[in-house]
Amino acid sequence: MAGDKEPAYVGIDVGTGSARAAIFDARGTRLGMGTAPLAIFRPQEDYVEQSSEDIWRACGHALRLAMTEAAFTDNDAARIAGVGFDATCSLVVLGASDEPVTVSPTGRDEQNVIVWMDHRATRQARVINEGRHDVLQYVGGAISPEMETPKLVWLKDELPASWQRARRFFDLPDFLSYRATGVDTRSLCTTVCKWTYLGHEPPAGKWDESFFRAVGLDDIADEGFAKIGRIVRPMGEKIGGLTATSAAELGLWPGTPVAVSIIDAHAGGLGLLGVPLDAAAPTEAMLEQRVALIGGTSSCHMAVSREAKFIHGIWGPYWSAMVPGMWLTEGGQSATGALIDHTIDTHARGAELRADAARQGTTVYALLNARLDELAARDHHAYVGELTRELHVLPDHHGNRSPRADPTLRGMVSGLKLTDSVDSLALLYLATVQSIALGTRHIVESMNAKGYDIRTIIACGGDTKNPLFVREHAEATGRRVVLAKEPEAVLLGAAMLGAVAAGHFPSLLAAMGAMNEAASIILPSGGEVERYYEGKYRVFLRMHGDQLAYRALMHT
Repeated sequence: MAGDKEPAYVGIDVGTGSARAAIFDARGTRLGMGTAPLAIFRPQEDYVEQSSEDIWRACGHALRLAMTEAAFTDNDAARIAGVGFDATCSLVVLGASDEPVTVSPTGRDEQNVIVWMDHRATRQARVINEGRHDVLQYVGGAISPEMETPKLVWLKDELPASWQRARRFFDLPDFLSYRATGVDTRSLCTTVCKWTYLGHEPPAGKWDESFFRAVGLDDIADEGFAKIGRIVRPMGEKIGGLTATSAAELGLWPGTPVAVSIIDAHAGGLGLLGVPLDAAAPTEAMLEQRVALIGGTSSCHMAVSREAKFIHGIWGPYWSAMVPGMWLTEGGQSATGALIDHTIDTHARGAELRADAARQGTTVYALLNARLDELAARDHHAYVGELTRELHVLPDHHGNRSPRADPTLRGMVSGLKLTDSVDSLALLYLATVQSIALGTRHIVESMNAKGYDIRTIIACGGDTKNPLFVREHAEATGRRVVLAKEPEAVLLGAAMLGAVAAGHFPSLLAAMGAMNEAASIILPSGGEVERYYEGKYRVFLRMHGDQLAYRALMHT
């Protein structure tokens, strides 16, 4: 420890477009943060790839920037008592010497990561689901092409040379902890949520051999699951210490404790659900009244319960996959921030508005929000949301992850006019945000119908920096939305893992209560506003039915 300075903890988060690192103290106060961009490869439609080597380099770069912002010297690196990693649920493929093995039709080995949002394995996912194996009840009844088993089947089917060369298949969070420590221990979070590991099976979980044989992955089973993980442990447990090489690459001390890793959205759940509310730290019972909303390129909705809850189209229940000892259910929307940006960028006035925002030193969202306020005042509306009474969006442009679990669904718009004005863009932007919020309501109501009692949405992520996004979620769902004091809840959740691995807290639940704090609470308006959004929600549900009717008509 550097002098008598208090210990600190590092959280490293690998998202879709960047790696980020942050340093926190034991109270959850952020001391410094850094960000480094990631390369993304799109060799063809629905294919999204990355490089594990590029990702690891970015982690080191981001952490050094965080150390600089925190004014940590080289000697202060001794203050870092623990490290936690989180990342997207992307598939990493390594060879016999841990070298990258290509997953790409380009054949380039550096492109050895199939990104979570990649949909190349849609056919394989459909075939797996047609088998109706028992393990599917623990992924909401249907496996997604964004999960790892369909991607493994695709790799075996389409790139047999890579399949033969591969010696380890990692979920990206587990690759990071492996690269940091050299210890091949997998996380209950990643394996249970994305690989069909049955974490609840005594004595310590198991792979279902019959499932892997049924989907054509006999060789995985024949090898005793060595390639996908024989040792699976709960998040926050110490996996090992930084190797000399990884410590040098990250700028930390060798031997620094590293925690079992977690998926990025689940880290955000840790950094949100434990917020003390109503003058009380959360108990397990109180957690069942909350959902964590992590809004970014896509959105995740994380809830935990003491008993398993089987909800069609909601991933899980996953045993101990976020809060050890509790079942996790995970809803999600495949495109939220990405859909908002798509709406803006594909409109005739989108580029013009972004240029205006750059000139004014603001964001395109701030300009649109201000214009919506002006339109509501001009037209004498009591609230902005009423501007879209005749304009409705179904936000399934990239399929529906939850609760319909149908990647083939498509987006719809009803109420377009023959205009390409900035005002028309503002209204379409508002209707898109509302549709995303209504999708959250659909997920929450599906959870509550199966035994949850969700009354509070605790939110973080890039989307929640937009006040319109937050307000529309409160109005559309009829529930209070809490914003945590630490906006970078994903990084905070990862740092909590490091704090537990270092022995500072006895459990993740204790760390959640100690390192979380609420900043603001947005309440729904009720009354006439509530009735208006009831109507919007009925339209939202009807649009899905209409799309299915159109499909039926085209196949008669």
